[in-house]
Amino acid sequence: MVTLLTLTAEPLSVPTLDPFVIASGEVRATRSVLVTVSLRGGDGRVAHGLGEASCLPPVTKEDQGDSLAALRGVRLQGQAFGSFEAIESALLSALPHFPVARAGLEVALLDAWSRLDGLPLWRALGGPVVAAPLETDITLPMLAPARMAELATQWWAQGFRKLKVKAGRELDADLRALEAIVRAVPDATFQPDANAGLSLAHALAYLAGAKRLGARVTCFEQPCATLPELAELAAQTTVPIIADESVASLSQLEQALAAKALDGVNLKLAKSGGLLAARRIGVRAKQAGLLVMVGGMVETRLGMTAATQLAASLGGVDFADLDTAWLLTDDPFSGGYQAVGPRYQLPKTPGLGVAIR
Repeated sequence: MVTLLTLTAEPLSVPTLDPFVIASGEVRATRSVLVTVSLRGGDGRVAHGLGEASCLPPVTKEDQGDSLAALRGVRLQGQAFGSFEAIESALLSALPHFPVARAGLEVALLDAWSRLDGLPLWRALGGPVVAAPLETDITLPMLAPARMAELATQWWAQGFRKLKVKAGRELDADLRALEAIVRAVPDATFQPDANAGLSLAHALAYLAGAKRLGARVTCFEQPCATLPELAELAAQTTVPIIADESVASLSQLEQALAAKALDGVNLKLAKSGGLLAARRIGVRAKQAGLLVMVGGMVETRLGMTAATQLAASLGGVDFADLDTAWLLTDDPFSGGYQAVGPRYQLPKTPGLGVAIR
């Protein structure tokens, strides 16, 4: 049994190196909320926890101000919790319409509780004794083709071999950008992500263009908006189709499975309202034989470490999209994942292992 003593919420805005442009929007800084809690255990010890509520409008309905106001309005101080599931239930009641805020607060509480127990969060969630190393991709936002190629070259020099290429606004422009990137780093693998911006016809044309260019495409993330389009695309290509925006809950995963609309799913804490909910989707996806990706919004080392803990708790994933801290001008945190270029390892530090610098 643990008791929530304190809860604070503050804006967490770190500028991006380049505008982060996707098919559905653009941001130039993280639009997050830093959540800090303290928990008292049954033996009287107190531990602090951190969480990042990561907004990315219009992908998330919440923006930074919405999550901040919601978290500052929560009145859970003094409440006792007997399990992780009790935390999840209380947050769903307190913040029913704010999944991003719930996700940030839940992570902070789980961080503090696992610190009290002396366990890394992935172990507290039932993960393996040793976390498997992960190799993350790196995202190329939708910029001028020359800039995307320049970034690809820079990331390649730092050891990144998997490129998530944003697309979905205009087919010809997307293919011109991909051509420039392939020319710059022909040996890379590519994970295009259209954020639901393409029609079925344009998605097929994009894949055909990628093949002409010699791009090694390992998956295609959320190319179209609807399940019928995704199902038809999956039937016409051998490239794995990964659902993101279409699957935020277990019920949506079951609908997508029934429609044969996906080969895999991208797990994100913010869209599912918490790490526990995202993990249940991941467990079910693995049971169904799907590929699993773990990603995030535009967030700092704190949020990316929480997502890395999720991946570790599942025993590893097929695609790690845990890169956005690399795309920021500053890192306000220390600890968490240990990175050698794109290769991440989680130490056995209790909780998330993240501290504010």
